[in-house]
Amino acid sequence: MLCNTNKTKCMIWNPTDKTKIVSPHFVIDGHCVQFVNEFRYLGHIISNNLSDDADIKREIHNMYMRTNMLIQRFTNCSQHVKMATFRAYCICLYGVALWSHFSSCIMMKFKYCYHTCMKIFFFEYSKYYSVTAMLLALCLSSFDTVIHNDRKSFMYVRSKHSNDLVKLFPRVSPSAFL
Repeated sequence: MLCNTNKTKCMIWNPTDKTKIVSPHFVIDGHCVQFVNEFRYLGHIISNNLSDDADIKREIHNMYMRTNMLIQRFTNCSQHVKMATFRAYCICLYGVALWSHFSSCIMMKFKYCYHTCMKIFFFEYSKYYSVTAMLLALCLSSFDTVIHNDRKSFMYVRSKHSNDLVKLFPRVSPSAFL
């Protein structure tokens, strides 16, 4: 078995008692393995404090990037085409159902990002236009609805899975997203 020591990282989860922190040194093929506080794995950021804030910040950044890309490519398209592209590229939130430990402040920033991206992409809405009126006019789901639906879909698929380990995955209260 070959192991790339440049790509191999170690992480120590923050204990409740900071006096009991032990930092061992792992050596693979004569190279010390680096210890990190955050690590990107399969597109998600995992933090040693078990917080999802860094991953939510990543998703906020990605939503702004996707919206800017859509604006550059679909500015002159019809409203129908804009709606289809926005639903496909911006409402599909990868891994949002896995978030369970985050600050309410960062989730409010994500909600603001979602609404801002809609207002920017559909040019006829000003900064001060009502979010509710905009969602009704565009027939788009609210931020809370998108999060809730992703969460419920994940929980349903998990409950019907044939693997017992997947079924035992810790349950998180859906009220954590509201």
